[in-house]
Amino acid sequence: MARETILVVEDEKDIQELIRFNLERDGYQVILADSAEAARKQLARHTPALLLLDLMLPGESGFDFCRKLRADEQTRNLPVIMATARDEDADIVAGLEVGADDYVTKPFSPRVLLARVRAVLRRRTPEAEDSVDRLVRGSIEIDRTRHSVKVADQAVALTLSEFRILDLLLRRPGVVFSRYQIVDAVHGADYPVTDRSVDVQIVGLRRKLGEHSELVETVRGIGYRFRVEGD
Repeated sequence: MARETILVVEDEKDIQELIRFNLERDGYQVILADSAEAARKQLARHTPALLLLDLMLPGESGFDFCRKLRADEQTRNLPVIMATARDEDADIVAGLEVGADDYVTKPFSPRVLLARVRAVLRRRTPEAEDSVDRLVRGSIEIDRTRHSVKVADQAVALTLSEFRILDLLLRRPGVVFSRYQIVDAVHGADYPVTDRSVDVQIVGLRRKLGEHSELVETVRGIGYRFRVEGD
């Protein structure tokens, strides 16, 4: 039986068929659209679990389409993976900043594409740890009820923003969060905080983590993630 439905917005027929073949082989139901306009019509008929969006579309670009999806109450939380033939940091960051959850660069292998799809769908599914008040990752322990953090069994005092950033990263180890996503998770949507402010908070957090500061990794041009010790 088919699993989640994925809407693929891609104007190149060969790539469309390649993506459809691999997604269907992995058990997904696939709907195709070759433009933003066609995608809107499909969204009016179906509610997919995920949207795979090419950025270089005829007419309205994938960037603009994604931005409008995030502004619409009906599609605000729809998971989006952007696909781009350009792998420059600026293009990737721009896609993440308008609301994409992840990205793949062309040409991509089917294994990479499927891995990204599974990861985003898992990320959008509430995990048991989201409701856990106490969480331990290696040498770091965080307690939501007491608003406390211990590093190697030593209490560490964090600001509210630093605490929320650490909580976000610890609950999704290995997941890369853009600065935009960090601001949204920590302060709420449309909060007037600059990218530089996030960087400053990360610097403060790392300083307080001491010799374990390298666990908060910078992903160049994109954002930050938490690395599990031993990886």
